[in-house]
Amino acid sequence: MMKKILLVGGTGFVGSHLSSAFGNQYSITAVGRDVDVCKPSDLSAFIRTVQPDAVVHLAAVTTLKESFEDPSLTYATNFMGTLNLLSALRENHFQGRMLNVSSSEVYGLLNEFDLPVTESLLTHPLSPYAVAKIASEALCYQWSQTESFEIISARPFNHIGPGQSARFAIADFGKQIAAIKLGLAEPILNVGDIDTTRDFTDVRDIAAAYKLLLESGKNGGIYNVCSGVERSVRSLIVRMCELVNIQVELRADPERMRLSDQRRVRGSYHNLSIDTGWEPHIAIDKTLLDIVEYWIDDFNLNKGASK
Repeated sequence: MMKKILLVGGTGFVGSHLSSAFGNQYSITAVGRDVDVCKPSDLSAFIRTVQPDAVVHLAAVTTLKESFEDPSLTYATNFMGTLNLLSALRENHFQGRMLNVSSSEVYGLLNEFDLPVTESLLTHPLSPYAVAKIASEALCYQWSQTESFEIISARPFNHIGPGQSARFAIADFGKQIAAIKLGLAEPILNVGDIDTTRDFTDVRDIAAAYKLLLESGKNGGIYNVCSGVERSVRSLIVRMCELVNIQVELRADPERMRLSDQRRVRGSYHNLSIDTGWEPHIAIDKTLLDIVEYWIDDFNLNKGASK
């Protein structure tokens, strides 16, 4: 019988790619805000209907800015929502495996001697989002040891790719570059501090890692999911322009120029590779070109729709 996988918070950017990663060997049910993790009775009734064999928990307040604007909602969703999901699974006699998606934000401010970041580095949360994620990890570990189903946690670093909201920096720059390529905007990008480095991974590689962790990660384990490479935001902007053969002026915008305390980030995926065999496969050029082409298609589609 085909295994049933439930993706909670699975209708967004990552969830859509994760559904593709599982392919035809699984039956996928992906739900978004229509199933509220903050409503325990509704969540339990939904679990009873689906009866999943495995679960990926993606539901969360997802940005640091949102978490500072409404810490109470962040804790209610990211921590209590996790407890509600675990309780709903137990109430419905779940016996499978769950992947809890946390974040590299739990590490807080990194020093150069911390790089590459391993899972053994102590956590120092600097946002309500990170606090809630650490608490959820601890909760999931406890349940993995004391309840009748297995739980693994993932700590993804920055992930990018086609379909990401322009609320995120690389997607936003990709959208602007697409507009310039189509002649819809002047060849000028207003930028802030773009010389920080981050560890960027293609979302499709992230999705592949989640699938492997659900299948073969160690119960109670916590795993970094990252590329192991640090790249500056500036280098990605320049490369996107090169890939679509345009030249742009990068113009410093004082409104955007908030220097980040975090200058460099690079993670280690050693433990993930050892336990699952995962390696990142998608070249950065493909990622960047796919981002720009996604926005080109989006502009063309919307132009056609307006005719």
